[in-house]
Amino acid sequence: MPKNRRVTIADVAARVGMTNITVSRALNRPEMVKAETRSKIEAAASELGYVPNAFARGLKHSESRLIGFVTASVDNPFYAEMIKAVSRHAKQHNYAILLFDTDGEAWLEANAIETLLSYQAAGIILSPISDEPDYRPDYIDRLHNSDVAVVQLDRTLYNADFSSVVLDNVWAGQCVAAHLLNRVFAETRVSAEAPARLLIAAGPEQSIISRERLAGVQTTLAETDRGVAVDVLWGDYTLEPARDDVGAYIETYGMPGAIFGMNQLITLGALQAMKAHGIAPDTLSVISIDRLPYLDIFDIRVPCVVHDGFHAGQRALELLLERIADPELPQQTITVRGELIE
Repeated sequence: MPKNRRVTIADVAARVGMTNITVSRALNRPEMVKAETRSKIEAAASELGYVPNAFARGLKHSESRLIGFVTASVDNPFYAEMIKAVSRHAKQHNYAILLFDTDGEAWLEANAIETLLSYQAAGIILSPISDEPDYRPDYIDRLHNSDVAVVQLDRTLYNADFSSVVLDNVWAGQCVAAHLLNRVFAETRVSAEAPARLLIAAGPEQSIISRERLAGVQTTLAETDRGVAVDVLWGDYTLEPARDDVGAYIETYGMPGAIFGMNQLITLGALQAMKAHGIAPDTLSVISIDRLPYLDIFDIRVPCVVHDGFHAGQRALELLLERIADPELPQQTITVRGELIE
């Protein structure tokens, strides 16, 4: 038998000289077959390297045990926490996870959704490549017209009617601004000649998450009489662009009073830019959203508004399982609030 051909039930039946039905029963409903016959069939299946087609079995019984997780990037440690939670809790409910890293590419995201629909997945946890209002992928209608349960996690498609687990991004921005006012700009007053400057290294300009976090900062700053000028560097949520943009800002304008990185990777990029320009971490205040792992090894302390990614992933899976069990449930949004770790 060619090594590249999949071993089938018919192959096992031919080896033991029995019918396909008998072999299928022995492998799938062993209680219906005599022990001696079952042992012979199982031995032959093992010798031939037969592997049951779980997907086909799921279709036969009209029950898929597959959940898809589609994410824009697994590079972000926050997403790694969510993936771990989804995977761990899915196993407890006898579901398998099929993970798609779309690497920020719309066509890869569309392919992932199409693949999961063709596999008749029971549900999909989706963290799309963009939450910008003009990002309206064609697969939205496909998902709405299918029987698959969908829960969005962190990023959400604009005006897409799916359940979701999101972060309280406005509050996170407010928390960042309050910390800076209390610890960094405490003595600052309005000065047209030399205002204190807060540099915000942000995500995409049209991103809802970016806009909400910025709004939280601006709202809190506006409630005080301290003059803090805000400079925003629009970019994306990855390290290298943040490093380059913050470096160019420092070269042009010098050191700001503080830097706010809108996520882990952005903040790490800002710290790299500071290092490249000879700025020690203890001479320029930096604050981040979400934890910066392992910085304490290098004795670097960066205050962070930390969200529990594991909890967010777990809640997303729980929400998905509820919708798999009852497709008629109304759409629901769960908001996860972070905590300032100084």
